[in-house]
Amino acid sequence: MSRPLRVVSAVARELWLPVLLVAAWWWLSAGNTSIYWPPLAEITDRFVDLWFFEHLVEDALPSVIRLVTGFGVGFAVAVVLGLVLGSVPALEDATRPLVEFMRALPSVALLPIMMLLLGTDDDMKVITIAFVSTWPILLNTVEGVRSVDPVLHQVAAGYRLSTWHRIRYLIVPAAMPQIFAGARVALSMSVVAMVLTEMVGSPGGLGYFVLNSQRTFDIVAMWTGLIVLGLIGYAANKAFGLVEAWVLAWHRGYTKQKEDQR
Repeated sequence: MSRPLRVVSAVARELWLPVLLVAAWWWLSAGNTSIYWPPLAEITDRFVDLWFFEHLVEDALPSVIRLVTGFGVGFAVAVVLGLVLGSVPALEDATRPLVEFMRALPSVALLPIMMLLLGTDDDMKVITIAFVSTWPILLNTVEGVRSVDPVLHQVAAGYRLSTWHRIRYLIVPAAMPQIFAGARVALSMSVVAMVLTEMVGSPGGLGYFVLNSQRTFDIVAMWTGLIVLGLIGYAANKAFGLVEAWVLAWHRGYTKQKEDQR
């Protein structure tokens, strides 16, 4: 099968069920008079009016920037701390209860403290997203570092590699699959944190748009905001998958080679 046909086939396999569900929603909601369940045709018309392009710039774009910034900060902090803790078992054992405690805290419970310490502006929103996304990545990084094959450490010692070269060429690549596994979980948590912080913080963003639409009984606009949130979450997941495939291309090839040898 040629590459274009493979791409079309992959897209068809991924989208046939969403297209079917949207068609069913369109048909079942046609003529519905409930204020809470407006027809999809009405939602679509309002979607075009609202999001092309006024609210796209005013609400969607700031939300995406906060999400990317907070997740990026959390990812960087978590990987650095994970490399340190994973390389020093005694330190990791000492901090494990604290890390598990912080990981278990729901983002909703953190909002009052974050608002008290940081206010309700963008700093609070970004830091909350970063805080929430840190812990899954941190724990997976630690486990990835500690699961590096001891033989590889012996080879590195035999070649007298420096600490930096061990981290750069041995530890980080070996731990990267688990790091990305934690990052995928953290990404979904970051989207939730983004919406929650915008609902309680200063005006602006998708979370505020959805909440304000509900408060003013503009239910159709609220539905359009939920659709935009879903599209952003889907796009973020696809973008993350592309980055993961690019960074871990060597790992996929190595895994396939081992399977072929069996």
